[in-house]
Amino acid sequence: MTVEVVTFGCRLNAYESEAIRARAREAQLTNAVVVNTCAVTAEAVRQSRQAIRKLKRERPGTRIIVTGCAAQTEPQTYAAMAEVDAVIGNQEKLTAQAYADFGVGSAERLRVNDIMSVRETASQMVDYFDGRTRAFLQVQNGCDHRCTFCIIPFGRGNSRSVPMGAVVAEARRLVENGFPEIVLTGVDLTSYGNDLPGTPTLGQLVGKILALVPELKRLRLSSIDSIEADKHLMHAIAEEERLMPHFHLSAQSGDDMILKRMKRRHARADTIAFCDEVRRRRPEAAFGADLIAGFPTETEAMFENSLKLVDDAGLSTLHVFPFSPRKGTPAARMPQLPRALVKERAARLRARGAEALAARQDAMRGQRHSLLVEKPGLGRTKCFFPVEFTGNAAPGSFVSVHVSGRHNDHLVGDLLNEPAG
Repeated sequence: MTVEVVTFGCRLNAYESEAIRARAREAQLTNAVVVNTCAVTAEAVRQSRQAIRKLKRERPGTRIIVTGCAAQTEPQTYAAMAEVDAVIGNQEKLTAQAYADFGVGSAERLRVNDIMSVRETASQMVDYFDGRTRAFLQVQNGCDHRCTFCIIPFGRGNSRSVPMGAVVAEARRLVENGFPEIVLTGVDLTSYGNDLPGTPTLGQLVGKILALVPELKRLRLSSIDSIEADKHLMHAIAEEERLMPHFHLSAQSGDDMILKRMKRRHARADTIAFCDEVRRRRPEAAFGADLIAGFPTETEAMFENSLKLVDDAGLSTLHVFPFSPRKGTPAARMPQLPRALVKERAARLRARGAEALAARQDAMRGQRHSLLVEKPGLGRTKCFFPVEFTGNAAPGSFVSVHVSGRHNDHLVGDLLNEPAG
């Protein structure tokens, strides 16, 4: 049996799961499942524990290794589970030695180090992503900020960046391995380079990748902090056609008082100004955002400001999180809202997001779009909207479609007999 990796959480976890699979393969580990956990919410932790129990019931002879952010922040929670054979930390999970030790029976059952002592993030040499047409490329890890709701710095450590040369080399390998699209990932992506000699910026890294890997067709950014967008990034947005015009913002709230209580570094107006400036440079740009509903002390008026941000910033895809108190964070000690109210506000915010998405999709009716085909009959536009289409096209290829409408959360269209731009 090959090693299976079960992934929870963000794109960075997805990237690291590929590294885990590669390192476990190097160590010749067999008959094991590695569960790569997420700690962003209490619900994410609950889901991972539920999955572990189910795995053990369904595969009683399989050994289970638990790692990831939740394993880093609360290792004893998983060590106390009878179903778990080993718990390893976020740094250890990226080494072949951890799996080699486990394979010969010499590994400690609990191996979680002080993540704050880690000073470097190495390129993981992930050259293949099974079943995907786009690859994730980790360029940064950790976070130096301490938002009052967030446990992730304690799971990931302080901010550290992969040197530009290593990033470019990995991007080149991914393209050579057949990936036409790469997504740059990190915990705090726009802080890239602050710890490197010369303090290069994310925008400079984007420019370097596009200049030195000309065969790369599409480059995307994962979640960014708009207040940290540097002048080189704004130039790339305006001038680089291969930098995709889809930007997902770590906005979190649309109310200035809540943003202060979250200890965010931006104001409501900053989010709106960034979206306006990007649209001026790339009129076709689409924007998503992470938003938290029901943060402690949030009044109805404060929540309404988050609802209005969807229109004021022109957001079309929302990731909505009902506030979840994480033990050890300042927000967990603030006056909490009733859980029913938190869930109700999250539902209203999701409904507003669904309306905004439908409006954006309806505006695309009758237009021609270039798609990267993900699987038969399905591709994504430059702005990351999924499109179901009639006709045959191979995954990994580019096609042109005429968008004729939408079905549920997907656009629908027909293949055009013309080159895809």
